[in-house]
Amino acid sequence: MQLLRLAGLVLALALLAQAPRAAEETDRVTGLTLEGDWQLVQANCTECHSALLITQNSGDRNVWQSRIVWMEETQGMDELDAEVEERILDYLAEHYGPRQAARRAPLAAHLLPQNPYSDP
Repeated sequence: MQLLRLAGLVLALALLAQAPRAAEETDRVTGLTLEGDWQLVQANCTECHSALLITQNSGDRNVWQSRIVWMEETQGMDELDAEVEERILDYLAEHYGPRQAARRAPLAAHLLPQNPYSDP
């Protein structure tokens, strides 16, 4: 019984570690987190694409920087003012930083059912 309780506690902690930060309030139109420079991000980033492109992605500061450079070099985006870019990167890295994968690890081969279409 104690082992079952321990397993339940471990499962609950694992779920809490992967849960999104629900306490963050989001803009009802864009879905952006309503903190810091969200309006600066909205004004500059949603000129060309939906805010959904931001909210469904994640990455550290370097990843977001590389996306900005890519948009400038290949998509015709005007170069951002250095201060504006820094503030946008601060916001993105803080609110849309790296996340853990939501998928479980694959099952070991010996735990999988036999494939009826494979050669015996």
